[in-house]
Amino acid sequence: MSSPSSRVIIIKAEPIELCQLLKFSGLAATGGEAKSVIGAGQVLLNSVVETQKRKKIMGGDKVTYGEETLVVQVGG
Repeated sequence: MSSPSSRVIIIKAEPIELCQLLKFSGLAATGGEAKSVIGAGQVLLNSVVETQKRKKIMGGDKVTYGEETLVVQVGG
């Protein structure tokens, strides 16, 4: 099994809710899909399963879903 690829995602302000981040980054097509996969325990926050849809994500956090990891940075 291959390790997840990672990419940096830049947010304008922190915090951002986990479900919003998945939608904004394109990992989930819709907000409903984002909430569903989070609730099903398919999303990791800093290598730990996260089921809180509205969990506050800050710069430096790593969010993994499927084969991709997002490294969150604040800027721009």
